Amino acid sequence: MAQLNPYLNFNGQCEAAFKFYEQCFGGKDLMLMKFGESPMAGDTPPEWRDKIMHAHLNIGQSALLGSDAPPDRFQKPQGFYVSYSLNDPAEAERVFKTLSENGQVQMPLQQTFWAVRFGMVADRFGIQWMINCEKAA
Repeated sequence: MAQLNPYLNFNGQCEAAFKFYEQCFGGKDLMLMKFGESPMAGDTPPEWRDKIMHAHLNIGQSALLGSDAPPDRFQKPQGFYVSYSLNDPAEAERVFKTLSENGQVQMPLQQTFWAVRFGMVADRFGIQWMINCEKAA
């Protein structure tokens, strides 16, 4: 079975981001592997051993993946959004509010012609999200 999951890169903030996403989305089975815990630990600079080599968080039937990119390879995320779809307007409000804390609202959560609630926000880690609560069919 094929699956498409977003893989996010961070500039040293992956652990904090994934713990935040675990709380925000009610994620399950958070797995964080640090560079210093990997077979590459001996080749890893000491200041980088506590950074995340791979993160995995189950959210509903999807997985959110990520890691800390080495400083010379990190690029600020741009040109995409991670879309989170749900069917409970109150939960959409809660998630949007949580993502907005210390972030930047790009489109307030509101009713649209296709959704009971839709909004766009860049969270405190610079990841852009679309929250979409569709109308019942």
